[in-house]
Amino acid sequence: MSRRMIAVTVGVLFVVQMVTAMVGSSMIQAFVDGDASRAQLTAGVLLMTCSGLAVVGIGLLMYQILKPVNQRLAIWYPVLRIVEFTVSAACGIYVLTQLEVVPNHMLWVYIPTGIGGLILTYLLFVSRLVPRPIAALGFVGYALFTLGVPLDLLGVLDMNAGPGLALLAAGGLFEAVVLPIWLITKGFSSPPPEQDRSFAGVMAGGRATG
Repeated sequence: MSRRMIAVTVGVLFVVQMVTAMVGSSMIQAFVDGDASRAQLTAGVLLMTCSGLAVVGIGLLMYQILKPVNQRLAIWYPVLRIVEFTVSAACGIYVLTQLEVVPNHMLWVYIPTGIGGLILTYLLFVSRLVPRPIAALGFVGYALFTLGVPLDLLGVLDMNAGPGLALLAAGGLFEAVVLPIWLITKGFSSPPPEQDRSFAGVMAGGRATG
């Protein structure tokens, strides 16, 4: 696939994974609350599976773009997205067989999501494959997202309600709106010279222009 085709496909997959995850998780929660049938539960799990497959597709496609930047770091992005899908699928199988959700199941999915997102946005930032403000928005979003997991597990906040939802805002904006629109309409920029693909290069560039 060409870089342009990968950019468009990844942009579409980000939207698909977000929409299917939101609808699927709401259907599963409705069943847990006693407001949905077994058929709706199954449909919810299938939608979550579709979301997971989209996530894996994003990871594999982005690796092709990110590996020239830093191959040893880039390989962890698809690996973590596959882990994310595996955890989600295991939770889906559990809820279908036991008719109850795994305790804190979404938080276990969020762990590889957050770490993988930090790797993605760091590499996007140093490579300038997308504008740095977009990459910075994603990095902040995933950092807050990752921070929210232990806080939720400790009972400090609930990431699915109240102030905890604020931790999802930046990452959600990045994944569902800003990055997909940019990739679909603009695609990836050409990466800068090798010496600029590091924080040292970034800082050196800042001093030179400052």
